[in-house]
Amino acid sequence: MATFIIEGGRRLCGELHPQGAKNEALQVICACLLTEEKVIIRNVPNIRDVNILMDLLHELGVTVSRIGEKDYEFCAKDVHIDRLEDPCIQKKAAALRGSVLIVGPLLARFGKGVILRPGGDKIGRRRIDTHFFGFERLGAKISYDESNGCFHVSGRPLKGSYMLLDEASLTGTGNILMAAVMAQGLTTIYNAACEPYIQQLCRMLTAMGAKIGGTGSNLLTVEGVSRLGGCDHTLLPDMIEIGSFIGLAAMTGSEITIKNVAYDQLGIIPHSFERIGVHTERRGDDIYIPPHSEYHIETFIDGSIMTIADAIWPGLTPDLLSVFLVVSVQATGSVLIHQKMFESRLFFVDKLIDMGARIILCDPHRATVIGLGNRQRLKATVMSSPDIRAGVALLIAALSADGVSAIHNVEQIDRGYECIDERLNRIGAKITRINE
Repeated sequence: MATFIIEGGRRLCGELHPQGAKNEALQVICACLLTEEKVIIRNVPNIRDVNILMDLLHELGVTVSRIGEKDYEFCAKDVHIDRLEDPCIQKKAAALRGSVLIVGPLLARFGKGVILRPGGDKIGRRRIDTHFFGFERLGAKISYDESNGCFHVSGRPLKGSYMLLDEASLTGTGNILMAAVMAQGLTTIYNAACEPYIQQLCRMLTAMGAKIGGTGSNLLTVEGVSRLGGCDHTLLPDMIEIGSFIGLAAMTGSEITIKNVAYDQLGIIPHSFERIGVHTERRGDDIYIPPHSEYHIETFIDGSIMTIADAIWPGLTPDLLSVFLVVSVQATGSVLIHQKMFESRLFFVDKLIDMGARIILCDPHRATVIGLGNRQRLKATVMSSPDIRAGVALLIAALSADGVSAIHNVEQIDRGYECIDERLNRIGAKITRINE
């Protein structure tokens, strides 16, 4: 287990370059299983979740070759599905929620797959019923093996179908989409997730020869094809990391420029920060955040307390709610943070309260933050990272606090943020990593 020792109260200054998008990477890397031809993926982030997934594919027989600093070539010509029964591979899959995304491509190409027990953040119930529903609508049969807790999926040939997803699940949409691209006939998917990650997956699959309509909307149509070929695909910059850097700049009073952010793909993220008083400036495809000596949370027109809530795209991504919450701690004014999608994601606020934050945890989904308005600084403390997004929120809090803080279990942060300590140290932070 690794620990960050953070000397807080330092203002940062400089440029940050966002990594490739984690949530996109997990999907498009799995899409390589759809073809025996070579697939090149560029701007791949060097983070734990992505590295575990690439190791998992390698164990299944996929050739993974690094061809550049952040570029990889994948060739799934010789895939050994039977290895999914190996306990070592199942253990790897259990460390990564994204492992569920291998099933759709395997089902499409080989007519069978195994849904391993996915791991990932412990942020409440994260069901995978949507995946099952979509596969069944395509004609697959699902059985459960009590001996290892795995679901076996089989179906050949898959046949296109009409379906209305019970939730606009990002991974569910991606998994079903990858299964449908080689199903016979037409598949119509209503209530599909439409995040930029899904749009990117659609573009990649289309480049491989898939026939997909409705990209960017919540209605996808897929006309099945008999085979797919290789392609060359570049990941978007990670919008969650970009949002985290905006919040970090504001809360520490730092002057930071975030380079090459693919601004038009950020949706309402910059505007949402404006609602809590954090000002940003678009400079070409960069975002400049000026130093904030203070920032004021807006109210609604009638004077009532501002609410920041997550929603399906193009609403505010739930992955940034932890950052919005922690940044609000040092603002002037009050805000209600409403995390609708996960019932355990706000439980890290007790650590912020220990640091001096004024937060009322109303229930598992809602927290009211009464901003300190820079009249009082947070106090340094010792804490542990419970998940990726809460972990980076705690890191932001520690960087803004007076004194030296410690964050244990930073492997959780490493799952989603590439060398975050080294990158922030280069612009003035003082973070020491201790490997225990």
